[in-house]
Amino acid sequence: MFTGIITDVGEIVALEQRGDLKARIKTAYDTKGIELGASIASDGVCLTVIALGDDWYDVEISAETVSKTNLGDWREGRPVNLERALKVGDELGGHIVSGHVDGVAEIVAMKDEGDSTRFTFKAPESLAKFIASKGSVALNGTSLTVNEVDGCDFGVNIIPHTKEVTTWGHAKVGDKINLEIDTLARYVARLAEMGS
Repeated sequence: MFTGIITDVGEIVALEQRGDLKARIKTAYDTKGIELGASIASDGVCLTVIALGDDWYDVEISAETVSKTNLGDWREGRPVNLERALKVGDELGGHIVSGHVDGVAEIVAMKDEGDSTRFTFKAPESLAKFIASKGSVALNGTSLTVNEVDGCDFGVNIIPHTKEVTTWGHAKVGDKINLEIDTLARYVARLAEMGS
């Protein structure tokens, strides 16, 4: 489990396509404190550490994960939002995030509002019903509050601090973004289906 509070921006330093996609991610994390088999959310996708170096770790990404996320767009040199898994007693600064991406949204508009930037995203139709005004979403692993919803489109404001400490400062219209809907929204919708 994660909170959607990004704690490092890593860099993809190597990619290798074998049976699965293998990625090497450079990180500022102290890798001596990471165990093989640990989970690290990488652009919001929970990935398992399979090898470690002084300032990097390797992960393997299945074809299923590549097909459901934006990880197929990863290239060497790309920055990536990172978050280590929660430990008992950690502060829950964002919202509960599983690292199981539900689909890919697209940035369809960006507009500066004061120092913040208003992003408009288009969600897949099958996921739009789970997104609510003032609810939470995880976008590329970042816990964000939804401002408004209009059909499949929804808006989020991103403050300067978030743009500085995540990959959001490099975002542009047309980017494909990993979307994880709020777990509570998923269960409420399911209960509503069963009650009808």
